[in-house]
Amino acid sequence: MDASSKQWSVEAGEWQRLGAIYNGEGTNFALFSAHADRVELCLYDDSGETEITRVELREYTNEVWHAYLPEVKPGMLYGYRVHGPHDPVNGHRFNANKLLLDPYAREIVGGINWSKAHFGYDLDAADKDLSFSTIDSGPFMPKCRIIDPAASIEPKVFNRIPWADAIVYETHVKGFTQLNPAIPAELRGTFDGLGHKAAVDYIRSLGITSVELMPVHSFPDDGHLREKGLANYWGYNTLGFFSPASRYYGPKGLAGFREMVRAFHDAGIEVILDVVYNHTAEGNELGPTLSFKGIDNFSYYRTLPDNHRYYINDTGTGNTINTSHPRVLQMIMDSLRYWAEEMHVDGFRFDLGTILGREPGGFDQRGGFFDAVAQDPVLSRVKLIGEPWDIGPGGYQVGGFPPGWAEWNDKYRDSTREYWLNGENSAPDFAARLLGSGDIYDQRGRRPWASVNFVTAHDGYTLNDLVSYDQKHNEANGEDNNDGHNHNLSHNYGAEGPTDNTDIIELRERQKRNFLATLFFSHGTPMLLGGDEFGRSQLGNNNSYCQDNELSWLHWEGLPQSCEDLRDFTRRLIALRKAQPLLRRSDWRDGLIIDWFNVKGGHQRPEHWLDGNPLALRLLRPDLRDAPEEWTEVLMLFNPQAEAINFRTPKTGGSRWRLEISTESVDRSGDIIAEGEAIAMQGRSFTLLRRD
Repeated sequence: MDASSKQWSVEAGEWQRLGAIYNGEGTNFALFSAHADRVELCLYDDSGETEITRVELREYTNEVWHAYLPEVKPGMLYGYRVHGPHDPVNGHRFNANKLLLDPYAREIVGGINWSKAHFGYDLDAADKDLSFSTIDSGPFMPKCRIIDPAASIEPKVFNRIPWADAIVYETHVKGFTQLNPAIPAELRGTFDGLGHKAAVDYIRSLGITSVELMPVHSFPDDGHLREKGLANYWGYNTLGFFSPASRYYGPKGLAGFREMVRAFHDAGIEVILDVVYNHTAEGNELGPTLSFKGIDNFSYYRTLPDNHRYYINDTGTGNTINTSHPRVLQMIMDSLRYWAEEMHVDGFRFDLGTILGREPGGFDQRGGFFDAVAQDPVLSRVKLIGEPWDIGPGGYQVGGFPPGWAEWNDKYRDSTREYWLNGENSAPDFAARLLGSGDIYDQRGRRPWASVNFVTAHDGYTLNDLVSYDQKHNEANGEDNNDGHNHNLSHNYGAEGPTDNTDIIELRERQKRNFLATLFFSHGTPMLLGGDEFGRSQLGNNNSYCQDNELSWLHWEGLPQSCEDLRDFTRRLIALRKAQPLLRRSDWRDGLIIDWFNVKGGHQRPEHWLDGNPLALRLLRPDLRDAPEEWTEVLMLFNPQAEAINFRTPKTGGSRWRLEISTESVDRSGDIIAEGEAIAMQGRSFTLLRRD
């Protein structure tokens, strides 16, 4: 008897745990849908091409359809067909002609072979999404695979990094590994490759404590990008919230992810995932039907209150996940716990995180999602980083997330960029950002680490391009250079892009060092974009989301000496930050004494803040005097002006200062400067002095 004619045993099963759960003998299937009329489970052969049987889930408990199949083992491929009303005007888009992915699938195999079949409506119909497609999408869809939970790697005891000590490195699984000659060729572009000793040792050698990976949840390559010969490189278009992207599988498959995490943990490094719970890959009413839309569109997505045919689009991607629905909120919480408990990750960065706090009345930091996380015994203990904005009303929420959360602080990014451009009257705001943005985060017991400081991130220029281009150059994206940010606060210093002019090159290198020194000597949590430590370039493209090629991948070979020098400088900065508590404040009330001085060595008066931008910042921690290896007093000198200046050191009761590090072209480390003596500073430079 072949599998297609076999009579499969079907039992009632349980409704409490959603997804396909193998218990050692068989598999329980449970799917939430509040508005479906009937649900069919489709089982496939190992190729995923032949459907071997359909089993109706006859049990329906508390809006969950469920059944237990004692003969279904790990490795089996499956999908769902869900019957229900086709009533788009009222938010229902059921179409049993479409094979649907399980929202709880632990593994999704295969890609989407894009065709008309993926759409629930007839693309050629005059009324578009109000029509009904009868094309079967099964042959063109990826499939879900049942996994054996017992096969997971036991977590090693790992003491997570205290927030105040964290140094984050944002990178991409494929981008970091694809061109790395130290990684075996067969592992490049994979979880296995990122977990390889050469990759882990390199990141550890920088002094990084926490690797933040761009999206690794399953995501498709959008059809319109494929038509242009492009791809979804960044991955911000999730298809499955429990499944690692199989495009990053190496020889070890799913296990490669867990072993990658173990390798980082063995090196004392955390793994943080960039997660996208704000929207899915199904788009708006004209988008495909792949999973949620066909299972229960009205529950999973926010629709316009007065016209449920259309979606609320606070994400700018076509749809918005409805976190106000208890089952949708449960899915997100279950997903987060799965990655934390079973995949052993240490934290999450939430893309367009404001969405998660949206209730029908708008953003609410006491909304259901935030409350659920705050009381959760697992999630309340991992690192939580919000991208505190979306494009909806009231969507900019920097400083608005609840206690316990850190946030990407774009005010730090913009203020730091503007200051080193010597923008008019930029010093006051820069000073606040340098000291941890207390004007934003010193409330409700939040700590300085709540400000995740960054100068560059995946979205925008690299550090090299920030000082090499006046204008974005996104022509390769196929959108006539209309995509990407226009307000970049960048400067090319005399030539657009690469140049042979040695004066321009020297100035650009100095500005890179200025940005890096500012980043690692600022209070708050520093985040370094992968590759910025050696000055990688994307040739002026500030929106490389679709560039899965050498434009986005990190280049490791044939680098000029300036790249090696910058990497050494970065290591030195990180080592100083880690060694000196004075440079990584953990508490607003730690006894730190802060003084600002002007170029003449006097205290910075109110009128001085609007009289040019050079600054001197003195930090003093008398309580550190009992630890001889720790500095008690430092002086940071900032000169964003193009002209050289003489900066007189203030008289603060000591005898002399030792120059510890400078961004100037000539290394002056170790120089001794008497208190009250003037120190010559090159234009656009930074100097750190410590009490000798």
